[in-house]
Amino acid sequence: MRFRWFVALGLVVAVVLFATVLRDHAPTRGEYCVAEVGATRAQIDLEQGRWATLMAAVAQRRGLPPRATTIAIATAFQESKLHNITYGDRDSLGLFQQRPSQGWGTAAQVRDPQHAIGAFYDALVKVRGYQSMAITDAAQRVQRSAHPGAYAQHENYARALASAMRGYSPAKFTCQVNPTRIGNHATVVTRVK
Repeated sequence: MRFRWFVALGLVVAVVLFATVLRDHAPTRGEYCVAEVGATRAQIDLEQGRWATLMAAVAQRRGLPPRATTIAIATAFQESKLHNITYGDRDSLGLFQQRPSQGWGTAAQVRDPQHAIGAFYDALVKVRGYQSMAITDAAQRVQRSAHPGAYAQHENYARALASAMRGYSPAKFTCQVNPTRIGNHATVVTRVK
């Protein structure tokens, strides 16, 4: 129990840190995050790291299994390259390319990562047996994509990120940031509080 609480706290700190860095400054060359789990090295930029950690934190808070996090990350990789985008096919927007005309929320809501991630998980938990079905099949049941097998190409990255962020592969998720962008240790601690 204590370990899971520590993981959840770590996720919150990571999300706040990413939010601070991305809000206050444009990305700099050489900044990235990486999850190295087994033979998989999943390297992502800071924005992708921000949204992946938020997906992990929301799943953890809801008591969802790490597989839910893997499915969400794989889906967002396919739909938006794990970026919160302002364009898409027809009226598709945001991390999951959710469509307001399909009942995912207003345009502003589907661009709000908290709402988009919550809506994705709300739909996922309604998929009977998602915990044991192929990740690409679970993602397709939620998204109803014209390319149902496309999510499979992101499974290894998504699995490595989810495992590292949810605490199943401890100390396997790291980020390299420019320290002049976030200030000293005291500044980071103050911003996290």
